Amino acid sequence: MREGADDLSEIAAEDAAMHISEADEAGVVDEEPVDDMEAALTTALAERDELRERLMRALAETENVRKRAERDVKDAQAYAGTKLARDLLGVVDNLSRALEAADDGARAAAGPVIEGVELTQRELLSAFAKHKIEAVSPAIGDKFDAKLHQAMFEAPVEGAEPGTVIQVMASGFTISGRLLRPAMVGVAAAG
Repeated sequence: MREGADDLSEIAAEDAAMHISEADEAGVVDEEPVDDMEAALTTALAERDELRERLMRALAETENVRKRAERDVKDAQAYAGTKLARDLLGVVDNLSRALEAADDGARAAAGPVIEGVELTQRELLSAFAKHKIEAVSPAIGDKFDAKLHQAMFEAPVEGAEPGTVIQVMASGFTISGRLLRPAMVGVAAAG
């Protein structure tokens, strides 16, 4: 049986050789197969390099999108209550005004009511603190800071240095370091 297989191999080899010589005589056989392979290899390598470059750019873009999404989530968590906090600033102001208006006579006549207002204000400010909402309350004589204060008026004041706070009309507030509302102040003008 092995003998028959060898015979078939010989016949196939002779047949292939005959076809090659016929193709060679007809001018069909390519004289430079190595050059074609080198060109194909060069093309394949260039294509590979281009695909590698595109892959690296896609990976970098994906990483940038991931980082941006993480930053957006952190910002959303830190500043989610901004609108509500701005709406509640008026409540804080009104509670402060109510307590400032209460003199000794009002405290004697309506002590429990005044105490209730104080407790309400304290609880509201405590809730603000939990959500990183902090008051910006400049003291009289502090330097005016346009990033944190809003000048409501300027007036020359004897003994006050120009550009310093002479009156605080309303405290400002920040949320996680970002300004919610500037402190509303009066500023000393140059005399």
